Amino acid sequence: MNENQNTSTAAAGPRPPLTAALTGSELLRWYWTLDELTGLARTMGVARHGGKAALTARLAAALDGLPLPPAPARRRTAQLAEPVDHDTVIPPGQRCSQVLRRYFVEAIGPGFHFDSFMRAFIADHPGRTLADAVAHWHATRPDAARPREIAEQFEFNRFTSAWHRQNPGGTRAGAREAWYAHRALPKPTGEA
Repeated sequence: MNENQNTSTAAAGPRPPLTAALTGSELLRWYWTLDELTGLARTMGVARHGGKAALTARLAAALDGLPLPPAPARRRTAQLAEPVDHDTVIPPGQRCSQVLRRYFVEAIGPGFHFDSFMRAFIADHPGRTLADAVAHWHATRPDAARPREIAEQFEFNRFTSAWHRQNPGGTRAGAREAWYAHRALPKPTGEA
């Protein structure tokens, strides 16, 4: 049995429609995509930004008539524009943009990609230069090569990774079919 599958769903019934008629606890029992949650937030007039976990918490509170957790403040910060070079300083709030991607592909090579190490460096080190970021990329390659736990918010990736470990000969289509079956079930108790 897949570690992500719920075995106690016989009495659960089908996944309900995502409407304002749900309770907060019923919302939390099921898997919803960010697009689905954003649509509900739009119809309910709930702030839609701040990530899936924050949005889910605001919707659950709104559905139960409770005070809404505060929506994170929107940060509008200036982003780097081309041309950039190794002396360019990373400003606060810089995103992992196409400008940075082009620079890093040129500086590091076609194998460059924004992984968790580089995303964290860009987010957490304003004031450092792009040359520092390139050095960070090279210094983190041994750690980047090690398998890591997939973060909780990437539920689809966690599921498919576990499914492929348990079904080594499985296909992508088989994993997707299993995912759709899994997400149609309520979350195991204590996971909401």
